[in-house]
Amino acid sequence: MPNIDITRQHDRPLADAKKSIDRVAEHIAKKFAVACEWDGNTLNFSRPGVSGHIKVTAKQVHVTASLGFLLMALQGPVEREINRYLDEEFG
Repeated sequence: MPNIDITRQHDRPLADAKKSIDRVAEHIAKKFAVACEWDGNTLNFSRPGVSGHIKVTAKQVHVTASLGFLLMALQGPVEREINRYLDEEFG
């Protein structure tokens, strides 16, 4: 079960939404040192103690992440950062 589960609706074309997620991922990668890779319309990310994905559809962005035991204490700050970046990109 993921520790972080965020869903956002959007009204952008899929290609534009993916570009926005690229920018979100760039911020997250810098801030939390995660590696990111697209697999179709899903951006997978991971680092030791964290794994998850951002799935982009024509109407929705869905972020899920599982945090390892040592990072559970950072769940709140990580969630806030993800929400902030999604707010910047999707309003």
